[in-house]
Amino acid sequence: MNKSPILALFLALFPGFGHIYLGYKIRGALYPIFFLGALGLGIITGILIYSDAIFLLFFALAGALWFINMLDIIITIISRKAVDNTSTGEVHPANLIQNERFITILLSFMPGVGHFYLGLTHRGLTLLAAFLGIISMVLFISFLTSGVFLIFLLALPIIWVYSLFDIIQLLNKKQAGEILHDRTIMDDFDQLRQENRKSKILATTLSIFPGAGHMYLGLQKRGLQLMAAFLLSIYILDVLHLTFFLFIIPIIWFYSFFDALQLANKYEEELLEDIPIFKQLANHQKWLGLGLIVLGCFYLFDTILMPVVAEQFRELYDINVWQYYHQYFQVTIVCLLLIGIGIKLMIGTKKRKKVNVK
Repeated sequence: MNKSPILALFLALFPGFGHIYLGYKIRGALYPIFFLGALGLGIITGILIYSDAIFLLFFALAGALWFINMLDIIITIISRKAVDNTSTGEVHPANLIQNERFITILLSFMPGVGHFYLGLTHRGLTLLAAFLGIISMVLFISFLTSGVFLIFLLALPIIWVYSLFDIIQLLNKKQAGEILHDRTIMDDFDQLRQENRKSKILATTLSIFPGAGHMYLGLQKRGLQLMAAFLLSIYILDVLHLTFFLFIIPIIWFYSFFDALQLANKYEEELLEDIPIFKQLANHQKWLGLGLIVLGCFYLFDTILMPVVAEQFRELYDINVWQYYHQYFQVTIVCLLLIGIGIKLMIGTKKRKKVNVK
């Protein structure tokens, strides 16, 4: 009976289920036992011994088992394809093309491996080295310093998406009869630079991080404002503990991503104009500077002055000022800001109506 490789790969997301679907019952039973056992031991030891190191060790072991399970199911599916074609004598061109496409895309879930399968050694090595190099470098620096450098792991999905788009494009060219040249990614960038062109795929991939795709297309002002709005929103909402307004972050991300997609499509047809998102920002630099000063003073008060003052009040008067501060002061400041913005918008609307009437 024919088994769907796509369904097997999907079921393998939970260790062992894909193997059971393909008929490998022993491996299908061992993978979930070891996977769930590692997670269970990690949780139990973490609760009983209160050791984060032991919990992380068992969690890493479970992650390694999951990765081995996925790698095993991929190799199993590929080997089954080869055996089925050999035993049945299927040599139809359509079947060969379908098998090649499936295996290539399947292997490309690890950046660069699909390129190796197509014989593009240098190109695949560039992508694989970049992907694994970033992981190693970030983990090493984070281990020596602090976990803040883990944010650079956000570059991994950019490399992964670019690698997947690139292999699909190269595979289509090969199956269309074109000869593939083993060129590195840097060779492509150098050729585009000499021809004064931009890569649409790279612009789309960089757009995963707000503003980066715009900067690549030469729209520095627009990209800088979107990137600053995204990062400042995360920082300010975290400092002021405004979890209610976290919906602003995905709004900025989606706007930036789809805006970059539209501009990337227009790039080959017309000359793009670097129009800032906030056109009147240059006319309000004083207010922007004042806002940054107020934010800096608040952060200085919140992190340095307030803890000292709260400790002094607790020792002298036995009053927990820190509790009142967190419960009332920050909420009051945020409410006053929202009320002020609302009044400003209402006044501006009334002025525009009066001008329209005149």
